[in-house]
Amino acid sequence: MRIYPAIDLMSGKAVRLYKGRKDKVKVYGDPLEIASGFAEYVDKIHVVDLDGAFEGKPKNLDVVGRIIEETGLKIQLGGGFRDYESIAKAYSTGVENVIIGTKAFDLEFLGKVMQDFEGITVSLDARGGRIAVKGWEEESSITVEEAYEMLKKYVKRFIYTAIERDGTLMGIEKIERFWGREEFIYAGGVSSVEDILKLKEIGFSGAIVGKALYEEKISLEEILEVL
Repeated sequence: MRIYPAIDLMSGKAVRLYKGRKDKVKVYGDPLEIASGFAEYVDKIHVVDLDGAFEGKPKNLDVVGRIIEETGLKIQLGGGFRDYESIAKAYSTGVENVIIGTKAFDLEFLGKVMQDFEGITVSLDARGGRIAVKGWEEESSITVEEAYEMLKKYVKRFIYTAIERDGTLMGIEKIERFWGREEFIYAGGVSSVEDILKLKEIGFSGAIVGKALYEEKISLEEILEVL
């Protein structure tokens, strides 16, 4: 079970949104400073370029590059990766895993990037059991299970995001069934050691923790000690 501390970027700052809503934003400060703190405990973090997610093209790659260069952290990065050039640029910046969401359902595109790049990760972002796209602002008719069945032939690394829990500190979503045997990471509402142990028991290979760390509801030291 691997823990990925999260940094969400907006206008070069580390922020958290409430349920993915850009009108509900809280600024936490300098992402480089926050990443340096995380680097004392982990070797890899989860970063989302929120400007990129809303605008359809990454906007904070310079910040990501500085984090990699100055902290030595590995990064899995999502937010606005909807064309080949953006993905190539992220990998040349030093990102270890590019995360795609909206564009993952273009199977021709997915096949091409899976062939050309290592570590491509697909984020299944769900609201009410259905996949949300374009910065979570649009809901599709595809269920999480349907999306997973469609994409598992191509992809071996997934993130499942419970949008209604994201940034809420409400605890994890109740999950009745675990879909796959691939690398599967959970995000959304993780706020206690109990949440993490439950996710491990369900079968998730990792958990993304954000607001709970910023609000000091839980510490990386405490999580890693338990694991």
